Parts: sequence; structure tokens; C-alpha cells
Amino acid sequence: MATRLLWRARAKLAVVATAFGGGAAAAAIASSDDPQRALKVCTTVPTRLIRDSITAATIAFDYEYSLFGLLEGSPERSRAKHEVHVRCARRLQELCFRNGGLYIKLGQHIGQLEYLVPQEYVQIMRESMLNRCPVSSYEQVCEVFKKELGRTPDEVFDEFEPIPIASASLAQVHTARTRDGQKVAVKVQHTHMTDTAAADHATVQLIVNTLHWIFPSFDYRWLIEEMQESLPKELDFLVEAKNSEKCVDNFRKLSPHIAHYVYAPMVYWNLTTSKLLTMEFIDGAQVNDVKTIQRLGIRPNEVARLVSEAFADMMFKHGFVHCDPHAANLLVRPMPSGERSFLGKRKPQLVLLDHGLYKELDFHTRANYAALWKGLIFSDANAIKENSVKLGAGEDLYALFAGILTMRPWNRVIDTSVDHLVVKGDEGDRSELQMYASQYFPQITELLRRLPRVILLMLKTNDCLRAVNNSLLQGSSLETFMIIGKVASEAVAEAKMSQRRSFLCWINVWLEGILLEARLFGMQIALWLLQVRKALTW
Repeated sequence: MATRLLWRARAKLAVVATAFGGGAAAAAIASSDDPQRALKVCTTVPTRLIRDSITAATIAFDYEYSLFGLLEGSPERSRAKHEVHVRCARRLQELCFRNGGLYIKLGQHIGQLEYLVPQEYVQIMRESMLNRCPVSSYEQVCEVFKKELGRTPDEVFDEFEPIPIASASLAQVHTARTRDGQKVAVKVQHTHMTDTAAADHATVQLIVNTLHWIFPSFDYRWLIEEMQESLPKELDFLVEAKNSEKCVDNFRKLSPHIAHYVYAPMVYWNLTTSKLLTMEFIDGAQVNDVKTIQRLGIRPNEVARLVSEAFADMMFKHGFVHCDPHAANLLVRPMPSGERSFLGKRKPQLVLLDHGLYKELDFHTRANYAALWKGLIFSDANAIKENSVKLGAGEDLYALFAGILTMRPWNRVIDTSVDHLVVKGDEGDRSELQMYASQYFPQITELLRRLPRVILLMLKTNDCLRAVNNSLLQGSSLETFMIIGKVASEAVAEAKMSQRRSFLCWINVWLEGILLEARLFGMQIALWLLQVRKALTW
């Protein structure tokens, strides 16, 4: 009975979406300034809608049929659930690859949601979505070069490798050598991306609007607005080039203490257009490649500290944040200067790639977000509530907002123990968080609808950074939370000073700074004691 109802709901969605898609297509062609392109988009949309609906129905039926009659908690159900997770993750992977474009980016994001979706989905998406995306042919690459620079790659460069070293959702990267002998990385936009992006946007818009019409509690219409704003920027490589230079400049001016540990490849502006980006080639290890990082003589926990401090500075001090920090966009290499730690290990340098998606936080948003994280780190329930409300979560959903940011239930968020936010990364933690995600899905949907889009991008950034830390440390670390607490507290103090410049305010901020250092010192002592106890137990 449940299966029949499920099929009816999916069939209703498919019929309505396809019918609506046909009407929207006709209207789009009639009103478009470029009818040929509009026709291409509108013939693509129905195909994708049908493909999406069939995949969704197949996945829903597989879960319903495979788990029917199996007792919750039984070994048979656990085994069957694992098998259906793998099958359905493969189906979703195939859908992402067949549709390409935006769907690849959605698949990449699923791969970061380690504590919200089943591990089978995370593993399969991570293995495939970061470095094994669809590849444009060399002929298509030449087509982009001729259109943008009027010459083929072989005419522009002394050497050009026709096989890309990496391919992503929007573009692929080739190595080349300039006429003066410099090795460079050339990012070439996929030729179909302009049309694909428009089709993706139209498809997702139809699906989200139709789902909201059938199931009013499912309201993800904010996703359409976010796509509409961010996609054109990501498709313009001149914007990306400017973002990379601004990012480095911010570290140099606002975070000089770590500026030389954070790097972005130099842009070759004479060989860069909106669809071609030529930059310095950097050889390094992906941030989640722990074995290579160790072979380079770098300690993974130092990398985790650097990543945490760099992105905390971006969020709380710069207000200009790289919002796509998944593993393929973060490289690690030894400091070019040869600098070493007091233990003789090589110091890491973090290389930031793919600067297409940035968000700017205005002064008040940045100050409130920093104050919220300060409250989270130091278990201050009043500060958590006050700043969550200021950011738009509301007085009824502030606890859920805190839980989503930290991936901890409310009772752990306000726990005064020093390691209250640390996620061990074991199966118990994962199961607990997935249970909460399922239980509070309607409230999560409402919260995401309320929050400003810039905060939604911060949530995505947190998901990516959490996945990176988990790869480096096999879970979260008290030390990384201490770094976040320190940077957030400094940002709160700076915000207070900028608003009130009186002598009493300066004294108050100075005293708060002393108290902060004392609390951080206490947390450091507690961290050392925990490490000693762990070593003795082992």
C-alpha cells in the first residue's frame, strides 16, 4: 500500500513537472531575445526532468521494497540498508554525471555532508565528484581558445598538454608552458556550460516549485535565488581572478601573522578571459591526502590548524569568504622558504584554488556571526540565542541553528566540558546526527528558508571544512575549536572598539582579552591532560 502511494506521488510529480515544463518552454522561446538558445534550453529541460523523476522514483521504490518487513535494528535490515544505500548512491552518481553542470556541484556537496547522509553516499560521491568529472575534448578546448583569444592553444603556448590534469563541473585544467618557459595551469570552461547552466537552473526551478506545490512544507525556493546570483559569477573567470587577488591582499593587510602561510596562484592577466584562466602552476598534495602530506614531512594536525585559522580569519575578520573549500580546491605544500617547526617538521603552506564562489559579510553580519561562534565555543547559551536571533534563526529555532553549525545536539552545545563540541567521527556520532536530521527535517527546512543566503553559504563552507578536518584528524579537534574561539573573540573585540572608541570601552575590551587568554590557556591545559590520559590509556 505504501509503495503504491509512493509511486502515485512520484508519478504526480513527473506529470505535473513535465506539463509545467512544456508550458514554460513555449513561453520562454516566445519571449526570448535568443530563440535558438532558448529552444536548446527548453528541449533539454524536459529530458532532465524525466530523468530526474525516474531516478527519484527508482530510489524511493528500492528503499520501500528492499526494507519492507525487516525489523528495525535486525542484522538483516542493516545489511539490506547498506546494500540499498550503495545502489541508490550509484544511481544518484550516474544522474549527476549524465546531467553534468550544476548536478556535479550538488553531488560534490553531498560528499561533504558526512554526518547528515549515509556514509555510502559520502564515500561514493567523494570518490567520483571531485576529480572524475566529465571532460571536454581537445577540439572543444580549441574552440574556446579561438573564440576567446583568436588562436589555438599551440599558437598561444610553447607547450600545451591536451589531456587535462583535472576536470570539474564548470571547467577543466590543462598544464602548459608559456613562451618564456613558465609552467602554468590553464582553466578552460566547458563549451556547453552556458546552455547547461541555464537548463540546470530551469530544471531545478521547476522541480523545487513543483515539490513545494505538492508538499508545502518542502520549501527550498531560496535555492533558486542563490543559484541565480552565484552561477553567473562562477561562470565568469575574470571575477574568479579578481577574487583570488583580493583574498591574498586581505591576508596581507588584515592577517599578516599567517599571510605567508596562505597562497593563491598568480594570475596571467594577458592570457585570461571570462572563459579562460591562466595561472601559476602549483605542485602540492590535496588537503585530504594524508599519506602524501606526511611524506612531504608535514604534520596533518598542523595543516588542520592552518585551515581552521585561515577560514576563521576570512569569516570573522575579512568578511570575504571562499565558499567552496572542498578537498580538490585546497592544496598543501611545504613552505617555499624551507621553514620548519621546533620538532624539525616542515611548515605547511595552504594553497587556495577555485575562487569563483565568494561571499561578502557586512559588518553587522560578520560581528554577529563571530559573537555566535564565540558563544558556541564557550557554552554561552544567552549569547548563542541572542546572536542566532540577530542572524534570522528566530527564538524558536536558535537551538537547531546551533546544532547545525556544530553538528552537536543542544545538550552538548551548552555542556561546559572543554571538549563539548568535539565530534569523535565514530559510527555512534554519525548515527545520532543522521537520526536528528531525519527527525527535525521540517524544522530544518523552515530554518534554511529564514536564514539570509550569505549565512546559508557559511553553512556550506562549514560542511566542507568539517569534511577536510575529518580527513586530516579522523574527527574534529579541540584545538581547531580553540582557534575558532580565539579568532571569533578577537573579531568581537575589534567590532566593539570600532563602534565605541571611548577609554572605558578600551579598558573593557582589554579586560575581556585577558579573560579570554586565561580561558584559552585553561582549555590548552585541559587538552594536554586529555592527550596525556589518552597516551597512558593506550
